[in-house]
Amino acid sequence: MTIQEAIEARHSVRAYKEKPLTEDVVKVLEEQIAVLNREGNLHIQLILNEPKAFQGTMAKYGKFCNANNYIVMAGKKADDLDERVGYFGEHLVLLAQTLGLNTCWVGLSYSKVPGTYVLDEGEKIACYIAIGYGETQGVGHKIKTTEQVSNASDIIPSWFKNGVEAALLAPTAVNQQKFSFEYIGMENNRHKIHAKRGFSIIGYTKMDLGIAKYHFEIGAGKENFVWV
Repeated sequence: MTIQEAIEARHSVRAYKEKPLTEDVVKVLEEQIAVLNREGNLHIQLILNEPKAFQGTMAKYGKFCNANNYIVMAGKKADDLDERVGYFGEHLVLLAQTLGLNTCWVGLSYSKVPGTYVLDEGEKIACYIAIGYGETQGVGHKIKTTEQVSNASDIIPSWFKNGVEAALLAPTAVNQQKFSFEYIGMENNRHKIHAKRGFSIIGYTKMDLGIAKYHFEIGAGKENFVWV
């Protein structure tokens, strides 16, 4: 499965089989986490065979079942932490899909279990990502149109629309999709793209934007443009 195929196949899953992750899968995930921690200046941690984080009242409300493996998305407190968490966390989410796993971004429905993770001075947990072998592959949801979230048109390069379409398949908090992409034009022979987040009383728009920007890069081709 390619990353593009993973974008199309991936849906949030909250119920998992009582099946541990294989050693090979764990190795691939841990290696990628090490890379992403360096690139994103984050402190991502994979927690295995730990059932307590998703046994609280909020987890039951969120209908989580057998969510015994999860990824702690943490890093030093900063204005751009949530966006980096979204951007680099989605690397793991899509990688997991290619490995035959399922995932779910979790903002509230988890408990922080002492002793399961490590936080250095000045760090905080932004969210968790549940991961495992899903009971199902999840279901799709209604999404916005490219016109609602971008200035895509016939006179703008086709790769821009491809990027927007990939971004529209990105997971967002309660499927709110409070992001937009604007094709600015060319400068120094490079196409310029601006991405921004909208207002939401739900929150998580910075994280959602990071996730959507990674999807956009995959769909559009990162080599075709620069962010501004």
